[in-house]
Amino acid sequence: MGKNLTQKILGSHLASGELVPGSEIAIRIDQTLTQDATGTMAYLQFEAMGVPKVKTEISVSYVDHNMLQTGFENADDHRFLQTVAAKHGIYFSRPGNGICHQVHLERFAAPGKTMLGSDSHTPTAGGMGMIAIGAGGLDVAVAMGGGAFYLAAPKVVGVKLTGKLQPWVSAKDIILEVLRQLTVKGGVGKIVEYYGPGVASLTVPERGTITNMGAELGATTSVFPSDEQTRRYLKAQGREKVWAPLAADEDATYDENITINLDKLEPLAAKPHSPDAVETVKAQKGTKVDQVLIGSCTNSSYVDIMRVAAILKGKTVDPSVSVGLSPGSKQVFQMIAANGALADLIGAGVRILESACGPCIGMGQAPNSGAVSLRTFNRNFEGRSGTADARVYLVSPETAAAAALTGYMTDPREIGEYPTFEMPDHFLLDDNMIVPPAQAPDQVEVLRGPNIKPLPIARPMAEKIAGEILLKVGDNITTDHIMPAGAKILPLRSNIPAISEHVFVRVDPEFPARAKAKNGGIIVGGSNYGQGSSREHAALAPMYLGVKALITKSFARIHKANLINFGILPLTFANEADYDKIELGDKLVIDDIKGQIAAGTEVIVRNETKDLVFTVKHDLTPRQIEIIEEGGLLNYTKEHAAG
Repeated sequence: MGKNLTQKILGSHLASGELVPGSEIAIRIDQTLTQDATGTMAYLQFEAMGVPKVKTEISVSYVDHNMLQTGFENADDHRFLQTVAAKHGIYFSRPGNGICHQVHLERFAAPGKTMLGSDSHTPTAGGMGMIAIGAGGLDVAVAMGGGAFYLAAPKVVGVKLTGKLQPWVSAKDIILEVLRQLTVKGGVGKIVEYYGPGVASLTVPERGTITNMGAELGATTSVFPSDEQTRRYLKAQGREKVWAPLAADEDATYDENITINLDKLEPLAAKPHSPDAVETVKAQKGTKVDQVLIGSCTNSSYVDIMRVAAILKGKTVDPSVSVGLSPGSKQVFQMIAANGALADLIGAGVRILESACGPCIGMGQAPNSGAVSLRTFNRNFEGRSGTADARVYLVSPETAAAAALTGYMTDPREIGEYPTFEMPDHFLLDDNMIVPPAQAPDQVEVLRGPNIKPLPIARPMAEKIAGEILLKVGDNITTDHIMPAGAKILPLRSNIPAISEHVFVRVDPEFPARAKAKNGGIIVGGSNYGQGSSREHAALAPMYLGVKALITKSFARIHKANLINFGILPLTFANEADYDKIELGDKLVIDDIKGQIAAGTEVIVRNETKDLVFTVKHDLTPRQIEIIEEGGLLNYTKEHAAG
């Protein structure tokens, strides 16, 4: 029986285990990626390991999140990141060089390689034929130190694409259709692999849009084959030498199968407040729009921006709509400046923003109260825009441009002739904003500002877990709920005592004070707890506040791994009806916790407040049990390295 592409790449990087879905495997990592919101902590963790130089083929540190410098904190972090990169063999992409996933696709991604990134949208590089996985910063630090990455061997979902996209329908509509079919929970424990005759017509940037937003499925990653489109893109980027053909075997099979006929796809939009709340744009025609934002790591490529510029050329955006645009990289910005497209955008009334994440992470451009905001981004979680009552829709660049002109949700097929645009044969190549590692690393001084505090380390697991329920939440709690982003909070990423004051404040403003007053405790949640961003601070800050265990109906993959990495025990209800029987303030006790998790998958919990006993489950591997018992992955790694 033939192999699919996922099996081929994972198999060639397998360090331990077997590719049996659900069993633990370890894979070797070729490349790593960090961004500044997660990178400062990742490099503090890397330093704590005592490894002088990264052991990967390529590691890159990007600055693209904390760009708004309203105080010294972000600038200090940028200086730390540049010096620590120089010292430890890491490339540094300076502020202004662009969004990490766009730049990595342009300058570093390579077919057949593996990559681990401290950002949930690392799978963007799957558009290049890589297995690129988002993870917490500590996992990335371990990979930089030469350690393997451990995960449950995923199932593989085969998405067969047939036909060809019609005018005004884009790659964004493909991934919105996949989200409509699979939902935000449908990819958990799975890799989504695209194949079929429809793939050949999609450029690498279009594939990157699809794999980028595959993160919203909860998938481990998504991947496309490496073919002539891949070769063409790499040649245009001056990197054809890294190209290699890669595809599934003709007789490959998949654990699940979906077929999407691109001929029949039409413009789609995800409604508030979830990326899988998808309907046709036509069905939402006439919805008044207040803001349009174009960019983010999902839709800021040269092709995306050029198409928007062509649609708006010679026209003026509706006076009732605020329109902003972020080019994805310095390369994109320079090219649209040189060819006149930037002038067309400015002439139409578009506000040009930095080549950065910006509004996608709540870093500026918060819409007006009660606004409808159309965004070409990947997430529309409630409050993420910076305006609590805003209604955010996720759309393609074409649909965004149509709304910018009309002031209403408009099917772009109604606004005129589709502007055809081909990917260039040659991109502008200038890597002057990428700083290579120092030739004499011993002479580099790592510079630390006063906001960079020592890394908190969890204590080894006690003989029993006892504490009050500090918070009870429902389904689909995101890492934005747990650890909000935005211009006020993101600068605190290297200061855990300070950032811990903001844990869960959008859900319950009293949570941090209650957690400290109770000396920590337990959190109870619903299904898909921790979906969204890879931010490990959503585990690290609760650990600092004394959270000892999470009991939920189910977890999102990255967040669950982060909890384990920081010594917080992730448990699920054996009987989901028990979720309804416990309340805020109940005192729970788990006796002989080490013995219980070692003996099997079931754990007995006593609710002393209500005099009840119920059963929870864990699916920890022996290695993960050791990590939690030792107080987290950093302690575990140091202990085993010493051994």
